[in-house]
Amino acid sequence: MNIIDALLQKLDFNVQVHDVRIGSHWTAVAVKTPMGLRAGLASSLGTLDCHSEGRPSVRNAGRLLEHSAAELAGLIRSQSVAEASTGLATINALLDVDEGACVEDNAAEVLVEHGIGKRVAIVGHFPFIPRVREIAQTLWVLELRPRGRDLPANRAAEVIPQADVVGITGSALVNHTFDQLITLCRPNAFVIVLGGSTPLSPLFFDFGADAVAGTLVVDVPVVLNAVSQGATFRQIPGKRLLTLFK
Repeated sequence: MNIIDALLQKLDFNVQVHDVRIGSHWTAVAVKTPMGLRAGLASSLGTLDCHSEGRPSVRNAGRLLEHSAAELAGLIRSQSVAEASTGLATINALLDVDEGACVEDNAAEVLVEHGIGKRVAIVGHFPFIPRVREIAQTLWVLELRPRGRDLPANRAAEVIPQADVVGITGSALVNHTFDQLITLCRPNAFVIVLGGSTPLSPLFFDFGADAVAGTLVVDVPVVLNAVSQGATFRQIPGKRLLTLFK
C-alpha cells in the first residue's frame, strides 16, 4: 500500500462538497460536516503549464461541485497535477486532525533544531532555505524548477541517501513521487514531511517519517476568500501551522 491509498482509506466521504477554489497559488476545498464547515489547502501546481500547452488544467472546471467528496479526493491519483492538487486539498478537508497531538511548531524550527551541523536535504524550495543553510554542515535543495544553488529533482537518488536530515514537501503527493523519495532516506535519518499541502496525519510515520508539519484551516470563509484572490501562503489568514511528531 502507498501513502495515497492509506490516506484515502481513513477518510469519511459521507459529507457534502461545499466549495472549491483554485487560485493562482493555492487550492482550497470546503466540505459540510455534522460539525460544521471544514476546509483543506494544497499548492496549486500545474495550472500554468497546462494553460500554456493549450489543454485544460482541470477537465471539469466549473462543475466540480457536482462531484462527491470521494470523487474529488480521488483526483489525487490524476496525472494532471492541477487535478491532483484539488484531490489533495479535498483530503486535507476530510482529514480528522488530532489537534491535541500536534504542537504549534513550524517546519523551519524543526529543521533548524535537527539540522545544526548535519547534512540536510530538502525536496522543495521553501522561504526558510537561507536560514537552514546557515546552520547545516551541508544543504542540498532539490527542485523541479531549480533556482540559484538548487539541484534538479532528478538527483534525488544521489543526494537523499547522504542526508542526516531530510525534508520532503507534501506536494510530492501531487506529483506521485513521495513513496519513491522516502524510500531513499537512510533508516537513521530524521525525516519530516512539510509544507502547507501536507496532510496532518500520523499515517506518514508508518512510511518512515519522524515528523509531519502542515496546515489546519480554522476560518473557512476567510481562507476561501484569500485563495480566490490569488493569495500566497503567507497572505492566507485563518490557518494554524501545526506539527505532529512520531
